[in-house]
Amino acid sequence: MKTPEKPSVQAFDLREAAARDAAETLQRLGTTLEGLIDTEAAERLQRYGANEVAQERKHEWAHRFWTAVCNPLVILLTLLATVAYATGDLRAGTVMLLMVILGVSLRFVQETKADSAAAKLKAMIKVTATAVRGGQSKEVPLHDLVPGDIVKLSAGDMIPGDVRLIAAKDLFIIQATLTGESLPVEKHDTPDTRPDVASIEHSNICFLGTSVESGAATAVIVATGNGVVGLRLPPASKGKFFIITNQGTPGVNGRVTDGTTSADFGCLPIKTPGTGANYLTELTMG
Repeated sequence: MKTPEKPSVQAFDLREAAARDAAETLQRLGTTLEGLIDTEAAERLQRYGANEVAQERKHEWAHRFWTAVCNPLVILLTLLATVAYATGDLRAGTVMLLMVILGVSLRFVQETKADSAAAKLKAMIKVTATAVRGGQSKEVPLHDLVPGDIVKLSAGDMIPGDVRLIAAKDLFIIQATLTGESLPVEKHDTPDTRPDVASIEHSNICFLGTSVESGAATAVIVATGNGVVGLRLPPASKGKFFIITNQGTPGVNGRVTDGTTSADFGCLPIKTPGTGANYLTELTMG
């Protein structure tokens, strides 16, 4: 079997993927309908990294202890104990100091136990997707998927990355997490060549974090991890609120730029005076 050409980049532009037909998209991503072989998938996983949009920051014991100490009540009692000792009231100072030690210790122990329990529960949850590897369908952990993987989608499935539909039948996607739309959106597998359309509006592209309400489809993954549209934002935008004015369709998309990088992303409409459609979004990356 002929080995497909390897892709030169992780994910070519989604507009280009939407405009090409299915065969051209597969060729561009260096894959076939039989999917990647395991060795190629492992190589791409090393090259592109795990399909994770964010990793939970683990706090060491020193951080938990410092958080317990930096409590307004603890600080107040510490100051009062200091004043009591300075004025010679040893009994009051000792009582308040014992209260501080007891409060800090209890909070530190409780937070340590809670973090440990949460970590154990998280380890029990395994999210997988149905991918085609070497011509056979198998359940693959979500974080092991790479660009070029062929995935099968059905009702109730979460979209495992930014994907280009190869085949679809009565497919409706819930993408309220990106656009705020209350109704599911129908998607098709035909090329979408509409000019000046935001990535999120393409009819043959589905995005990480959305889900299938009904129907079935076969798709190829175009982008994974931090390369997905929902996170392709300028570094200066992280953790800030923005109101973006857009004369396009209300409630569908916004655009943010830092002069060198720009990205489309979903926003929620807000009612404000004027002729333009204003959007409010919160970017909480990082």
